[in-house]
Amino acid sequence: MVTFVKSNAPFVKKETSVKRMMVDVLIALLPLVMFSIYKFGWQALLRIVLAVVVMILVECAVVMIRHRPHPIRVKGFKAKFIDRFKQITSLNVITPTISAVIFSMMVPAHLSIYAVIISAGLGILFAKMVFGGMGANIFNPAAVAFIIALISFGAGFKYAGPDLVGGSTALGALGNDLLNIPNALKDYSLLELFLGNVPGGMGEISALLILISGAYLFIRKAADWRIFVAFLGSFVVLMLVAALTLKLNIIDFVLFQVLTGGVLFGAVFMATDPVTSPVTAPGRYIYGLLIGSLVVVIRLFGSHTEGVAFAILIANMFVPLIDYYKWSNPKLGWKVLTGLGVTILLMAFIVFVGLGGL
Repeated sequence: MVTFVKSNAPFVKKETSVKRMMVDVLIALLPLVMFSIYKFGWQALLRIVLAVVVMILVECAVVMIRHRPHPIRVKGFKAKFIDRFKQITSLNVITPTISAVIFSMMVPAHLSIYAVIISAGLGILFAKMVFGGMGANIFNPAAVAFIIALISFGAGFKYAGPDLVGGSTALGALGNDLLNIPNALKDYSLLELFLGNVPGGMGEISALLILISGAYLFIRKAADWRIFVAFLGSFVVLMLVAALTLKLNIIDFVLFQVLTGGVLFGAVFMATDPVTSPVTAPGRYIYGLLIGSLVVVIRLFGSHTEGVAFAILIANMFVPLIDYYKWSNPKLGWKVLTGLGVTILLMAFIVFVGLGGL
C-alpha cells in the first residue's frame, strides 16, 4: 500500500536540508551583493537593507497575526504577543531575506527608497503571504515585487547611459530596433556586458559572477540545473532563429541577448525557485522551456525589451498543470522529449513568421 504525504514545497529529504539550501542561495547571492555595493556604493547597500527589513517585517507580522493564542492558557497582551512571536522560525527570516536580495539585485541603485519599500512589502504580501506563507505560494515574490516597481515606478528604471534610452539594463539601448545591435555594441562591448561594466539592475549586470554563483548552486544541489539548461537552451535556439531570420551577425546578436537584461540572473536565481517550480524532472524541463520561450516572445514582440520577470510569473501559473498527477511522470520518457521538441519547433516557427520570415 502506497502512503501519500501532503506537505508544502520545497521538497527535500531532510528538514535540515531546507535551511541548508536557503543558506546556499544566500551564499551564492553574496558575490553579487558585494559587487553591487562596490560598483554603486551606499545607494545599493541602503536599498538592499531596506528590502530585506521590509520583507522580513511583513512576513513575521502576518505569521503573528494569523496565530491565535489559546484563550484560556494565554491571557494578557504581553503573553499573547510572546506566544505569537514564538511562531516565527528562522525560515521566516531566511526566506524573505532571499526574496528581498533577489528583488534588490534586479532594480537600479538609484530607484527611490519609497519604491523599494512599497514594492518589497506588496510583493511578499500578495505573492506569498496571502497564499499561506512559506511553501504555499505559487508566484515568485521577487518577480512580483520587481513588476510592481517597474509598472508603478517606471521612471526610476531610467539611467543616464551613452544612449540616454530608458531601461533597467543595457538592453534598453536597442529600444524596439532589433537591427541596432552593432550600434548597441559600440556603447557596451560584449566583454563589458560579461564583466558587468554597464548600467542596469544592481546584480543582473555581471554575467561572470552570476555564472560562478550558479555553478555553486548546482554543485551544492541548491538549484536544479534542468530548469537552467531548458531556459537558456530554448532562449538561445529561438534567438538563433531570430538572428537568421533578420540576417544579423549570429554570435553578436545571441550573446548580446544572453548577456543583457535578466536572462542569466533569472535562469539561476528565479526560475530555479524550488517552491514555485515543478516537482518532477520532466516537468522542470517543460517549465524552463516555457520561460525561455516566453522571454523571447516578450523581447521580440512585446512593448518591454525585458521580459524575464513577466515570463516567470506566467510560467508559475502553469506549474499546477505541469505537476497534475494524471500526466506528470518522474521519468524523462520519449513522450516528454517529443513534446519538448515539437514545442521548440512550433515556437521557432512563430518567431520566424513573426519577424517576417514568410
